[in-house]
Amino acid sequence: MCVADLHQLGETIGHQFASPGLLVRAVTHPSYVAEQDSATAHNQRLEFLGDAVLQLALSEILFCRFPDMEEGPLTKLRSALAKASALAEIADGIDLGRYLLLGRGEEQHGGRSRESNLADAMEAVLAALYLDGGLAPVSALCQRVFEPFLDDPDLLLATENPKGALQELTHQRYQLSPVYTVEDVTGPDHLPEFVVRVEVSGHIVETARAGSRKTAEKEAARKALTALQSEAYSPSSEECGDG
Repeated sequence: MCVADLHQLGETIGHQFASPGLLVRAVTHPSYVAEQDSATAHNQRLEFLGDAVLQLALSEILFCRFPDMEEGPLTKLRSALAKASALAEIADGIDLGRYLLLGRGEEQHGGRSRESNLADAMEAVLAALYLDGGLAPVSALCQRVFEPFLDDPDLLLATENPKGALQELTHQRYQLSPVYTVEDVTGPDHLPEFVVRVEVSGHIVETARAGSRKTAEKEAARKALTALQSEAYSPSSEECGDG
């Protein structure tokens, strides 16, 4: 990674670093440091600080954006925005994986797109922003990158418990509960992979694959929620037992 790359990353996140070394450290994975002879610092300490900085920035954004929302829903929204999958999506949106400094093994095994690496680096970047410029550039970046998630807070909250949200939706719309079925289990005993389908009134809505039945069911429910809320699948009232 060259200085031009760092400058471009700074432009992407909207901040010109007075101490560019902070940004270098933020994108430095521990696997890279393990292979270097120099005393290069990795991003784990920045990640620790960045988690707290993120919580504060999101709290302020949500507090101002939803003035009538109570503490419980605000806390759930903040949790949904700060989870690893959301941070990895944000990091992917600014192409952060491109800038990561990785060890050879981590590079060869897809480290640039690994969710944990992207989420950790995103938190570290926020910490670097905070140390270099205070809370203002952190808030500005968070306001910009998290804004698309805030258009539908109900949907965002539903993603925290997709199975519960799906059941509530199907009860409300069809007077039925979703049914989950394991279609297949592959792989060795120590590393199984489950394929789960979720149905409404005998119609397959979505399927998902994951390393545990619980996770596969949750992912299938999340996909089904998206499909049903977009009316991609709409069983008739007769099929749903209303006729």
